[in-house]
Amino acid sequence: MAQSIFYHAGCPVCVSAEHDIVALIGKNNVDIVHLGEQKNKIAEAESRGVKSVPALITPNGNVLHINFGASLADVRG
Repeated sequence: MAQSIFYHAGCPVCVSAEHDIVALIGKNNVDIVHLGEQKNKIAEAESRGVKSVPALITPNGNVLHINFGASLADVRG
């Protein structure tokens, strides 16, 4: 994995975290995945260890659950 991945669902908590992450590490260093719009990526997020969003996957694969916006079960619907 060359860059970080930020998973979110579009809620206010997620959007705020997205802005902070981009400001901290730069837009070119993070792939933003909106799971509310890209539900096909939920299984990918789960396989990487994401339990809730917003969450950041670091380049070495660590999962950072930033704040609780929604569980992946809630995002899945």
